[in-house]
Amino acid sequence: MAESLQLPIIDLTSPDRVSAARAIRQACVEVGFFYLINHGVEEKLFKEVLEHSKKYFSLPVEEKTKLVRRNNRGYTPLYAENLDPSSGTQGDSKESFYIGPLEDSRAVGTLNQWPAEEILPCWRSTMEDYYKGVLDAGIRLISLIALALELDEDFFHKAGACDSPNAFLRLLHYPGELQLSEQVVYGASAHSDYGMLTLLATDGVGGLQVCREKFKRPQIWEDVHHLSGAFIVNIGDMMERWTNCLFRSTLHRVMPTGQERFSMAFFLEPNPDCVVECLKSCCSNSSPPRFPPIRAGDYLEERLKVTYAS
Repeated sequence: MAESLQLPIIDLTSPDRVSAARAIRQACVEVGFFYLINHGVEEKLFKEVLEHSKKYFSLPVEEKTKLVRRNNRGYTPLYAENLDPSSGTQGDSKESFYIGPLEDSRAVGTLNQWPAEEILPCWRSTMEDYYKGVLDAGIRLISLIALALELDEDFFHKAGACDSPNAFLRLLHYPGELQLSEQVVYGASAHSDYGMLTLLATDGVGGLQVCREKFKRPQIWEDVHHLSGAFIVNIGDMMERWTNCLFRSTLHRVMPTGQERFSMAFFLEPNPDCVVECLKSCCSNSSPPRFPPIRAGDYLEERLKVTYAS
């Protein structure tokens, strides 16, 4: 039985930005997860996205696979992804739908795929509204994270990370009933996220767990509970690289609960051309940089190759 984890609550509209940044720093150093409230995304919009997500995943398989994943956009069926390749399992028991940047400068228009309007009316416009709202919250949060790192609050903007960021919205569906298997089945196997930040919204069904000490054995897992109206925010691997492991990109997983579960994960990745290298405030003679500089797009592409290797 996993223990329950009490996460700090960060108010994005707090007038005391110094205190908010200090609380973020403590959360990112100690656990890498926190709740974000007053983020500006209305509960009404969240409920609409949840309903539209349910409608898509309830479509016949042949209809969903018309939009099968291309260019990291579109539909991913059950067991197609394994976030922990070392687990030896058949894959994760979830299906998902990726929506990437709404305006992609590397192509004419956008690379996104969308269900037909006659099948799911207003689906695209609802998802675009939600994408824009969460992106705005994420960009505002990045300024607070810069302050938490004792940097100018526009540091990540000046570094090019927020110039056409490579952000992805991922709709997720975890079935309630699974086929009987001798293997351990995970909704999402143990992993850390790849980018800067993840802002997660859920339908309230449990299953999310974190492991604060990823190199210790045995691993100790703790439950993260739903907080109404809040995003669950976690630090990704690129931010861990940037901070020389000061901020934690924490292992987490989703365990089956016997209940159907829906969630929306928003991955805020830097502009692909942004170079991720150790921050000067996070290294010293006694703590030299642990990772070489790397282009954000190259890092993300390499991680996705491993995840979807077959």
